Amino acid sequence: MTSSFDNKEKILEKLLNGAHPVSQEQPSRFRLYVLGLIFIIYVITSSDRANIGIVLPYLKKSFHLSNTEAGGLASIFYISYGLFQIPSAFLIKRLGVKNTLPLALFLTSISTALHGMVGSLLALKFCRVLLGISEAPIASGCITSINNWFPAREKGLAAGLFIAAAKTGPVIVPILGAVIILSLGWEYVFIIFALPGLILPFFWFFLVPDDPIKSHFVNHAEVDLIKDMDVESISGQKTNSLEQIPLSSGRSFFALLDRIIRSKVVQKITTSKDVFFSWNVWGVSLGYFFFIGTMSVILAWLPSYLTEVKGFSIIRTGFLTSMPFIGAVVGSTLGGWISDRLLDKRRKPLMMFSCLSTIFMMYALRSAPNDPFMLSFLLIATGFSFSMGFSLFSIFAAGLCERNIFPVATAVLNTCGQLGGAAMPFIAGIILDHYDWNAVFLTLSFGGGLALIVLSTIVEPRGFLPK
Repeated sequence: MTSSFDNKEKILEKLLNGAHPVSQEQPSRFRLYVLGLIFIIYVITSSDRANIGIVLPYLKKSFHLSNTEAGGLASIFYISYGLFQIPSAFLIKRLGVKNTLPLALFLTSISTALHGMVGSLLALKFCRVLLGISEAPIASGCITSINNWFPAREKGLAAGLFIAAAKTGPVIVPILGAVIILSLGWEYVFIIFALPGLILPFFWFFLVPDDPIKSHFVNHAEVDLIKDMDVESISGQKTNSLEQIPLSSGRSFFALLDRIIRSKVVQKITTSKDVFFSWNVWGVSLGYFFFIGTMSVILAWLPSYLTEVKGFSIIRTGFLTSMPFIGAVVGSTLGGWISDRLLDKRRKPLMMFSCLSTIFMMYALRSAPNDPFMLSFLLIATGFSFSMGFSLFSIFAAGLCERNIFPVATAVLNTCGQLGGAAMPFIAGIILDHYDWNAVFLTLSFGGGLALIVLSTIVEPRGFLPK
């Protein structure tokens, strides 16, 4: 049994190592305002990338594009976005999120507005490349901020809300975009959606430092909470840190689950070089390749499918296109909460569930009903089940790396994901020019199966080996 003297010695040791005394005051809640700002920023960002989908049928007519060419146009963004992920990570590591994210958001808005001012296909392709380069640091910056501003026990839900923001944009774009097209023309979709991103950078720059301890709105109690410190953890009796999460044993549900998902104590990744030699990082990134690829096909091609195959009007197409993302908002948020609270910060179970869901839901879409109500239900269910584990890909590496290395791991993840986002819409266009939509849905179902196989090879980190 630990004595009072031993506890005092441990507290003294913490203080000598630089830890301040743990405050007894109630934690402030400024991290929630930071999350709210991240949510708004990524709704705007995801809207800027998603508006190509509702406009694509009109671009095909204006520039006389085949399906392959239209798919290539949608893919160009993801190529530049993916290739600039790793450079963006090192830029964030050097300059910090505070300096990098506002500039990226401002340039993203300028790039988006330019889409509506071009007069040639070549200029439009240039705008897509510029949008990808400008937007590249934003996702890494947001996820890095979640890692910096939230304790381990809240990261799953925070990441879930971040991904929910990514799905909220595509909920708004089809409906509002359809109204703008009918009222003003397709060019104004890009111009109007660019406006909010010209204002938000100032809020981030002046309100959100990279380290919570530097914020005037955060008290010491919230800093302790974010760093996973409390009275018990300093005394050595209790901790919320991943470094001391126990593995389950015996015949309990969690013991069985840990065997299925291959829970293990891992060596902490402490250098950028270690990131590039970690199969766990590459494995989750390859799984993300197929997930982003599937989402990109839905973003780029679903409006065309609904208008050309199902014969719906532009307004009905706008509403139906938003349905998968309504389900995704709920699924991402609920998945993050379940991972944090019910699965004790295990990420892989819901990630694997989403892979299985992709296999079955993409196959089910081969026989999608023509009735708008039934089709809405199927699309909502697809988005919900697909997104239960989607947000957990982005935060998975937080259980593998030190905080300062996390942006590099996130960059590898996003690079693979966005290359999937580049490949799949283009492949879908080629398939449509030679086959039909059934072949597209079967290809996406097969991709879900490959993602499940890859994920089964990585481990679920449940602690770090001692140094």
